[in-house]
Amino acid sequence: MTRAFLVVMDSLGIGGAPDAHRFFNAGRPDTGANTVAHIAQACARGQAEEGRSGPLHLPVLDGLGLGAAVRLASGEEAPGLGGASEGLWGAATEASAGKDTPSGHWELAGLPVPWEWTHFPDTVPAFPDDLVAEVCRLAGTEGILGNCHASGTEILARLGAEHLRTGWPICYTSADSVFQIAAHEEAFGLDRLLALCEALAPRLHAIRVGRVIARPFLGDPGGGFTRTGNRRDYAMAPPAPVLTNWVQQAGGRVIGLGKIGDIFSMSGIDALRKGTDAELMAHLGDCVDGAPEGSLTFANFVEFDSLWGHRRNVSGYARALEWFDGALGRLLPRLREGDLLLLTADHGNDPTWTGTDHTRERVPVLCAGVGKGSLGCVAFADVAASVAAHLGVPAQGPGRSFL
Repeated sequence: MTRAFLVVMDSLGIGGAPDAHRFFNAGRPDTGANTVAHIAQACARGQAEEGRSGPLHLPVLDGLGLGAAVRLASGEEAPGLGGASEGLWGAATEASAGKDTPSGHWELAGLPVPWEWTHFPDTVPAFPDDLVAEVCRLAGTEGILGNCHASGTEILARLGAEHLRTGWPICYTSADSVFQIAAHEEAFGLDRLLALCEALAPRLHAIRVGRVIARPFLGDPGGGFTRTGNRRDYAMAPPAPVLTNWVQQAGGRVIGLGKIGDIFSMSGIDALRKGTDAELMAHLGDCVDGAPEGSLTFANFVEFDSLWGHRRNVSGYARALEWFDGALGRLLPRLREGDLLLLTADHGNDPTWTGTDHTRERVPVLCAGVGKGSLGCVAFADVAASVAAHLGVPAQGPGRSFL
């Protein structure tokens, strides 16, 4: 028997997506975006010195093949990432027509998205009148705030005080197929916010908006507003079985860490643990130490994306990568013989790029426990097929195993 650990480093793109010209940030095509290479280049130039210093230092990830994967995917160099690769490594290309969380994760789990997501226009207002009326009816308010494209931190700074004054929910969207509602946990009520999002979600799923996200926050105008850890995603369920279902149907246990339960609407997931990325690393360690034979642990480390990529914070992203690398180095020796640990990403979010949205990029595929060498360029769906092959589980998707 064997075990598998599929770890998504949310937004860790490595450039080179062949269709990047079709995706935009603030009117600029994503052509040339490269999350890892551009962070490494900024570090080498001394432009990422907040809370860290010097060239990007990722000896564990680089040893698994991260630097080599960057060069394969994009032809770019990532300064500091040039060591010998001791893992099995490659670069994965997405087929789905999106650079969002559900598209990336569904396809990594073996299901390319079979439709175009609905996106709201980058106009003010962004939402149709009937949708606004439904939010007001469900919330019991006379109106909403926002009704636009915005970053989550910016819109709280701009509208938090008005939200407290009026009691109206703050509704906004992004380049993703998403409808987000921010509300004060105490003044509006956390349970009330979650109930609002849960009630609204079926209407938006029916028109193929991928997620409704509750964005609770605390604070006041004097001290500022801060989002809390009680975010909740109400996502569409995958329309066909995915890797989690395949493993579960074969009798294996599936443990989700982080956003995985939300992304897959708990489909095929037996247990779920949430928390900050630091807490998730501890949970992942617990799974490495104690997950049963034949199990899949599927983890998403979201803070690379949510705290640093969207906020275009190069120092923060570099600092988080170096923390992750150190924690990974302590984790790898605890793997059992026969285990597979596969690290990848769902899209890019280049913190040096224009705008605040995800970037269309290839992603790394770094495997520990199954030999070493180059996989070349593979498909996102090949990740699911390979994990399934490792576990001896029949794959039901279009991917092909590279193991």
